[in-house]
Amino acid sequence: MGEDSDESFAKRLKEAERRSGRVEEDEKASKAEKDEQSLPALALRAGTEMISALVVGVAVGWGLDHWLHTRAVFLIIFALLGGSAGVLNVWRLVKPPEQ
Repeated sequence: MGEDSDESFAKRLKEAERRSGRVEEDEKASKAEKDEQSLPALALRAGTEMISALVVGVAVGWGLDHWLHTRAVFLIIFALLGGSAGVLNVWRLVKPPEQ
């Protein structure tokens, strides 16, 4: 008997919130907060994306050069690839979402 009344109450409560429009307002507010990022946060994330991709590319290139006993061939190639990956990540970050 207790479970049925709890479920019934929860159903009625959700129905009342939906009718009053309270649930829709909460969903819209949370979506607006996600869409809106502050400019410093966006700049920090873009910088982090760029630097991290470049660091990974340089590390992989240096590691391959060290392992294969070559000059800075792989370092240059992977630094360019890492920089390109960083630019691509920043482009995806600032690109407006498709509707």
